[in-house]
Amino acid sequence: MHGGVLDLLMLRTARSKFETSDRHLDDNILHQLASHELRWRYADRSRHAMSELKTKKNDASVEGFLKSVENQKRREDSFAILDLMKAVTGEEPTMWGTSIIGFGSYHYKYASGREGDWMKVGFSPRKQNMTLYIMDGFKNYNDLLGKLGKHKTGKSCLYINKLEDVDLSVLRELVQQSVESVSQNTSQR
Repeated sequence: MHGGVLDLLMLRTARSKFETSDRHLDDNILHQLASHELRWRYADRSRHAMSELKTKKNDASVEGFLKSVENQKRREDSFAILDLMKAVTGEEPTMWGTSIIGFGSYHYKYASGREGDWMKVGFSPRKQNMTLYIMDGFKNYNDLLGKLGKHKTGKSCLYINKLEDVDLSVLRELVQQSVESVSQNTSQR
């Protein structure tokens, strides 16, 4: 499917399946939840179902993972982002899957009864760039993104080549506002 059609399908899935009768959730959060729903539903087409998400919180060592990052600059930037996110969230970092470091979590539940937990914010030191997971997306952050510096965005991914390319105080504010938004939207259950 083309991206636009898939996006529309994911939003429709979220609106129809996610319990929103007594609370308001931002479209970007609904999009993320729908994305997880579709992954769950279509990841194993031979069986037409999976028992759980592949990317989930685990007990692997965050420090051990970051020390294994080959590129020295990416490794140094990773430890700086780790410190920034830890300070902003007040949460201890945990591994999600094999390569994502997450902070905090929120619980979601679909009308179908399926439910799960996901990180409020996180990052992953990829080979091409540093990926930061801003779970409520970017539609409310145009001013901050304009001041951030060199970056690219996806639905809820912020791509940075190196920390020198961005203003760390703006990045801190972006992370702070996103975590507050996700916390507020998910606490209205």
